[in-house]
Amino acid sequence: MNMKAIMKGMGAGAAVGLAYYALSSASPMKKHSIKRDATKTMRAAENLIQDITSVFS
Repeated sequence: MNMKAIMKGMGAGAAVGLAYYALSSASPMKKHSIKRDATKTMRAAENLIQDITSVFS
């Protein structure tokens, strides 16, 4: 068994569970804020990954 892969899977599962809990228990305005912040974070991560891959290309 690969312990590193198991730990990554457990971490990903915990993150998804936490995000689901936060969205399900939040007020409608807070849900909108969480979704907006998540979208900004995903865009920033995408730009970072593209910058890193362009450096190695």
